[in-house]
Amino acid sequence: MNLGLYLEGMKELNQGPEQPVIELQDVSRVYGHTTKPVYALNHVSLELPSGITFITGPSGCGKSTLINLLGALDRPDSGRIRVADTWLSDLADKDIDEYRRHTVGIVFQFFHLIPTLTILENVSLPAELAGIPFKQAKAKAETLLERVDLLDRVSHRPHELSGGEIQRTAIARALINDPAVILADEPTGNLDSTASHRVMTLFRTIAGEGIASVLIASHDREMFQSGDRVLKLRDGKLDHS
Repeated sequence: MNLGLYLEGMKELNQGPEQPVIELQDVSRVYGHTTKPVYALNHVSLELPSGITFITGPSGCGKSTLINLLGALDRPDSGRIRVADTWLSDLADKDIDEYRRHTVGIVFQFFHLIPTLTILENVSLPAELAGIPFKQAKAKAETLLERVDLLDRVSHRPHELSGGEIQRTAIARALINDPAVILADEPTGNLDSTASHRVMTLFRTIAGEGIASVLIASHDREMFQSGDRVLKLRDGKLDHS
């Protein structure tokens, strides 16, 4: 498979009308007793264009809640959310898996690779679950693993890789179904500085080439220079200070 043609195809799939890639309209997520609510997100409205956006703020400010809502891992108590062309409030429960397979790719801090599968099998699995034939899914996985410089590790299992290599595998897996948006929750939190820099360079390439937009929840200020914008959350609200 020609890598250049494949990446151009990914870019074309993700191109559309000029509109924000992510939109929140008065979104709240509330926990606790109704007489004393705790707002993880408190009436947040925002629009995010393509590129790399960092969401930052102190622990408990709502970063992970926002990632979970955008990934349809949780639902808001009020407000509306749009990712690419999908309004999440319009999704029936039966449609959520389809949304996660095709619209967003999620990169977790603790990777969540399947330990008994090889790296190639981990990356190709979401494509197979989406109905792509095995040979085609394998070819796409190999192309992406080449992209993240892990083609020589395809037969290894997660425990045989470094933390940085595992994270790059997780990024390749997140890209396998050509999502419009990559969501990453503290993706460099468990990596050393060299591995962190390599992962951020990869995200910059993904966004810069128009393969996918990237939203990163992080407190690592050294990484912010790799982004197009930084949004701050405090006590569940956007901090404009």
